[in-house]
Amino acid sequence: MTSEPASAEPADLAARAAEKHVVVVGGGIGGLIAARECAKVGMRVTVLEAADELGGAIRRVELDGVVIDAGAESYATRGGVVRALVDELGLTDRVVAPRPGGAWVAGVPGVGAAPLPVGGILGIPANPFQEDVRRILGWSGVWRAYLDRVRPPLTIGHQLSLGRLVASRMGDKVRDRLVAPVTTGVYSASPDDVDTDVAAPGLNAALTRVGSLSGAVQALRQDAASRTAGPAGAAKAPGAAVEGLAGGMIGLVDALAADVRGLGVEVRTGARVRTVRRADDTWTVDVELPVPDTAAGPADPSAHSADAVDAVDELEELVADAVVVATSESVARALLAGVVPALVSADAVVSPEIEIVTLLLDAPELDAAPRGTGVLTVPGSHTAKALTHSTAKWAWVREAAGARHIVRVSFGSQGEPAATADLDDDAATDLARSEAATMLGVPLRPESVVASHRGRFVQSQPASIIGSGERRAAARAAVQAVPGLAAVGAWLAGTGLAQVVPDAREEADRLRRALLWE
Repeated sequence: MTSEPASAEPADLAARAAEKHVVVVGGGIGGLIAARECAKVGMRVTVLEAADELGGAIRRVELDGVVIDAGAESYATRGGVVRALVDELGLTDRVVAPRPGGAWVAGVPGVGAAPLPVGGILGIPANPFQEDVRRILGWSGVWRAYLDRVRPPLTIGHQLSLGRLVASRMGDKVRDRLVAPVTTGVYSASPDDVDTDVAAPGLNAALTRVGSLSGAVQALRQDAASRTAGPAGAAKAPGAAVEGLAGGMIGLVDALAADVRGLGVEVRTGARVRTVRRADDTWTVDVELPVPDTAAGPADPSAHSADAVDAVDELEELVADAVVVATSESVARALLAGVVPALVSADAVVSPEIEIVTLLLDAPELDAAPRGTGVLTVPGSHTAKALTHSTAKWAWVREAAGARHIVRVSFGSQGEPAATADLDDDAATDLARSEAATMLGVPLRPESVVASHRGRFVQSQPASIIGSGERRAAARAAVQAVPGLAAVGAWLAGTGLAQVVPDAREEADRLRRALLWE
């Protein structure tokens, strides 16, 4: 919460705020939250979004009359911050929970596909002899995992890498067949690159205390069950602690946009920022005014880049007292190259490009939801990393689709380009259909595809990746060292609305405090 100095008079603060102009570059959730926080105190705010629609990773698509999510379809309930925002915006009656059904894992050697075992953490089983675990590991894998119970615990230090911890304690099969499908599907990363303490807080400490990794998993789950609200995500089964909105998550974007406009914020779409400059205490934001081109296709949502130049008639200069950059990492670094040299020199990573192909299918074979609400894959076994059976997962999607089915097939992960990246839309759709048929275990003929949509997303590096915390802290420190500048978004906060929303509020609060009282 912002705290005013004792000497500040409300009238003086209001007058001071009204004189301030803040430009927000990027109209995703982080940008809209930052704009909202600044506008609440009376500042003049302008939001500039390069794409034709707001939302960033939250997008909508219409498939043969059915409007659904094309990007993020849910939010994590941990912390309650997103749910509080949903309630503030009057969307409480639209909150929905996923239907029960569980996920499967496909591409298991000698098995094919099987339900993902219940009762674990990030795929690590609490009981290796559990029938659904044994089905995937086989007896040799089970007995190797059992050695975890008789091996000495780690008493000095701890294992940073989740994959190495699991392999050393319970064997390669647990890591490759149970943990890797989860980390690849959720984080787009190998388990070897996942930081144990971030992805599963308390697991290393519980291992030392209990004496085994499987025992640590069981202890954390028991601790979670004993608490009313549960822990902050670590001891939950993957995907269990999420909610969505009937009609799609785009409803959150629409409500936020309406709210900020009601606060007087100017929201402009199709406004690509070319450069951001600072002189003394004043910022200048150069916005492209493109030459109308009726032959051009729809705007690329990722085309906010300073080096993605189309024909430009002229540049409009916006003068501001402060700037909030709410774009992807690569775009932010390019825009701020001239004003934050330390950010340019900071270590950067190539974020994975993910493609999601959404299929509307006329496929009665899927009525029984043969593989639950979705399928994860053993890395290397499929070209797709995951599939969501949306009409099995969400009741509102099932109702909207009628007798038809909707599946979302995901491609691409860290260090591995999407298999669809070099394909045209028809070929990408056909590959997604073929992968869906294999992953779901049912025949899906080309004529089963009623409509399709292909979306490309640059996924920010998750906070759970080893070294990510240090990288984000260095980047944030470089940004905050420049007066009148803030940066928000998943590349700094960590992926997911549960991290982006509170982070954007804190950054906006820091910025407006500096503008008004420092």
